[in-house]
Amino acid sequence: MLEFPAPAAGPLKSSGLNLSPQSGGVENATARCDLPSPAVAVRNLVEQAQYAHLCTIMSAMHHRRAGYPFGTIVDFAADGAGFPIFSMSPLAIQTRNIMEDPRCSLVMQMPGWSGLANARVTMFGDVYALPKSMQSAAADIFHQKMSITGDAKQRWVSGNAVYFRMDRILDIYFVGGFGTVQWVDVCEYSAAKPDQIVVANPLYTLQVLNQTFSEPLRKLFSEAYGLTDDAAFISIDKRGVDVRLRRGGDYSIERFGFDTEVESLEDAVSAMQRLLSDVSLLKVRS
Repeated sequence: MLEFPAPAAGPLKSSGLNLSPQSGGVENATARCDLPSPAVAVRNLVEQAQYAHLCTIMSAMHHRRAGYPFGTIVDFAADGAGFPIFSMSPLAIQTRNIMEDPRCSLVMQMPGWSGLANARVTMFGDVYALPKSMQSAAADIFHQKMSITGDAKQRWVSGNAVYFRMDRILDIYFVGGFGTVQWVDVCEYSAAKPDQIVVANPLYTLQVLNQTFSEPLRKLFSEAYGLTDDAAFISIDKRGVDVRLRRGGDYSIERFGFDTEVESLEDAVSAMQRLLSDVSLLKVRS
């Protein structure tokens, strides 16, 4: 089973809603929006992403398009070090491609974001089948994530499925929204830990936040900035939550910064209650 140590708590620079332009550079965006460091943000995204786009190199055995990239959507889970694990059928095209050439790229994106503003990460690396001695442990990690995302009942179970792992990550390219775009050092990524609030069933946490605060937040935005049709909590970390606003057919992603770091659902609910109890915390950052 996966075990993640809880991050150390500490004070934050500010709190409240930051209506921020989607530009300004990595360091400026990280400080301005109270975002996690890029390495931690990638770890958080990898934990929350539900699917990934896996691109392999088409093998010669298919006798067509050999050498071209082949992309497909796959389920995945991350192990304790943040390395992606896949469950693949030996008959799948991507599996046969990997067996001939392990070089792959993997694109993961944050659920709930939309369009080109979508927070996403691309990993470049080599994927190999795990040895038999590690297949059972990989299955435990994989199915643990499926149970958290609620997809376990929808997954077919195959007796010949083989678990693969991106054993060697060569590079990481991160587009985090709010102006955060950069290459992330692989060693920094491997050393980073995802926030405890992210590994403690974040989908359920977001569900509770939406049920409790979505309508009050929508009304608050409408009063401050004009009619807002919907406000949805779509991602969370220990420093804050990201909210998708809809005004007619237009969408934007805004950031709530917490006044203290959160580790649990109870912490997140309390932080949101404090923020919404003081309208003065609703402020625009230019």
